[in-house]
Amino acid sequence: MTTLKLYNSLTRSKDPFAPIDPQDVRMYVCGPTVYDRAHIGNARPVIVFDLLYRLLRHVYGAEHVKYVRNITDVDDKINARAAERKISIHELTAETARGFHADVAELGCLPPTEEPRATEYICRGEGELDMIKLVERLIERGHAYEADGHVLFDVASMPAYGRLARRSLDEMEAGARVEVASYKKGPMDFVLWKPSREGEPAWPSPWGMGRPGWHLECSAMAAALLGEVFDIHGGGIDLIFPHHENEIAQSTCCFGHERMANVWLHNGFLLVEGEKMSKSLGNFVTIREVLADWPGDVARLAMFAAHYRQPINWTLKGLQEAERTLGQWFEAAAADADPRPAPGVIEALADDLNTPKMIAEMHRLRSEGGRKALSGTLRFLGFRQEAYEDWRAARAPEQSLPTEEIERLIDARIAARRERNFAEADRIRDELLAKGVLLKDSATGTSWEVAR
Repeated sequence: MTTLKLYNSLTRSKDPFAPIDPQDVRMYVCGPTVYDRAHIGNARPVIVFDLLYRLLRHVYGAEHVKYVRNITDVDDKINARAAERKISIHELTAETARGFHADVAELGCLPPTEEPRATEYICRGEGELDMIKLVERLIERGHAYEADGHVLFDVASMPAYGRLARRSLDEMEAGARVEVASYKKGPMDFVLWKPSREGEPAWPSPWGMGRPGWHLECSAMAAALLGEVFDIHGGGIDLIFPHHENEIAQSTCCFGHERMANVWLHNGFLLVEGEKMSKSLGNFVTIREVLADWPGDVARLAMFAAHYRQPINWTLKGLQEAERTLGQWFEAAAADADPRPAPGVIEALADDLNTPKMIAEMHRLRSEGGRKALSGTLRFLGFRQEAYEDWRAARAPEQSLPTEEIERLIDARIAARRERNFAEADRIRDELLAKGVLLKDSATGTSWEVAR
């Protein structure tokens, strides 16, 4: 069996991956908050962890891997956007989730095994773990307290708080610049449950009508679907603190374990043409806007150009290079495919998802004529030749001359070459090229295609 090595953000080391149960490998990844179309930065973790999901399925068997990616459908941003658009919260979240699913499907991503919505895990009934029961247990264990209609996690009750972010509580308190609510015991205490204002979504609880804090949602969904301790938790590097740190605090203190997940993986930031993406800079790009100009497979390959833990610079040049590379791979691939991906590609990915090395292996396969292996590996990596070729065909320039005229000029060029009138032959070739027709000479004759 292939040995995977993954860089664990918790231990700051790259170690062999040993699942708790190889027959039940479990991974949780933080998903979208569905208030607006996802931007291209949001696409990076979706693509990265889709690749890891494919690799885990290859190593352990598809039936032995469970991948959970949540949808956050209760949030202040959702409330504000629904009010701004004068539509219901349900309408907004349903519409936005549909758009997200369409976008990531075009990026070649497999659907996760489970995709829970936060609102489904607030209050689930007797005997089932949910957010309210998790808060009740934290209060019972002395790790949370009720104050002014809120329930807050008592950070001082957890000596190991800050371990993932590598920050001490004293450092975090000294660096806190936000105004601290008067009802908090400590400045770093965070909300588990809060009262809802009039018109906002609200659920009954022992502390009054209200809704959960963001961090609580993932702890409850992960535990309900994957267990109290599971194998891998992933997300963007921006989630390390406070979101993932707070998830660990809630889950470990609630269930009494040292860890929530054994391995924590985080992908690096995405820049656009060398700058941080922001609406004020005019470089804010949604996935849908990218897909309007490029096929999802090209965007997917462009995302693999940098190692997932490193920052990636999203550029037009990078997309153009990915388009050229993918075209070369598809042209070299056989119609029939090896059932398993190439060992060199698996070896590269088993080394902490080393996608630059993976790309080098794909180039090697092409140069060495491994047509069936190339085809099978492209499919394994999530690249779809049919979708790519449809895009190429749709953007190809239209033929500007009737076929009969093209063939007449080709015959005239052949006659000129036979008479060794190479100047005239070149003139005809250039005339056709200027009109969008590319000639290709070979030992069997001259063929033509519409120039791209």
